[in-house]
Amino acid sequence: MSEPLNRLLSIMARLRDPQDGCEWDVAQTFATIAPYTIEEAYEVADAIERDDMAALKDELGDLLLQVVFHARIAEEAGHFDFSAVANAISDKMHARHPHVFGDQPDIGQSREVRWESLKAQERAAKGASSALDGVAAALPALMRAEKLQKRAARVGFDWPDVSAPADKVLEEMAELADARDPDHAVEEAGDLLFAAVNLIRKHGIAPEDALRRGNAKFERRFRQMEQMASARGQDFAALSLDEQEALWLEAKASEV
Repeated sequence: MSEPLNRLLSIMARLRDPQDGCEWDVAQTFATIAPYTIEEAYEVADAIERDDMAALKDELGDLLLQVVFHARIAEEAGHFDFSAVANAISDKMHARHPHVFGDQPDIGQSREVRWESLKAQERAAKGASSALDGVAAALPALMRAEKLQKRAARVGFDWPDVSAPADKVLEEMAELADARDPDHAVEEAGDLLFAAVNLIRKHGIAPEDALRRGNAKFERRFRQMEQMASARGQDFAALSLDEQEALWLEAKASEV
């Protein structure tokens, strides 16, 4: 392994040392570190979204630290070490690219079809009994909904176009409006969100990416509304809804 990586592994080993390490690091487990791992992955995505290469370098380092941390905990428990992690992903990439590393030619399949076929073979080898096996329960709900739908679609359970999913969204909106109690409303709200993911997916759009962009747009415009109100000596929170809406339209128009 390279010197920088060996240095990082040594640092983690020292931090986890029961006698001379860091009390906080020593106390961590897979479960307590997992939320940080997820957070760091999103911070990598955020740096990419902002096209901030300096931040991306730092965030990739933070994400790498999470891998090293988990691997160190596993090594201490006698499960595996970092080298085993690196070898496992190397073996997987080699097996999933027979058209590059093996003697199987590219027979005209799209990358996605070829990739999913190989992953399906891997799942079957691990004893999968359902097309939905392997979709991680810890994924963000929006992303998991898309993955569940894609898995179902691969075995034929999917609408052929966008018209039926669009109708389903309207149907679920009506059912949410008619919910008989709070628990029923939560159930119908989930059905509506799931249907919306399906409609967006059928348009060829990744729902998680779309919502991230929608969040960024809302935040950008809302902050601009606050700034405009402040520049005019207005207390934004004290404005009427109509006045706030006027600011929203102004902020929106300034982006055109």
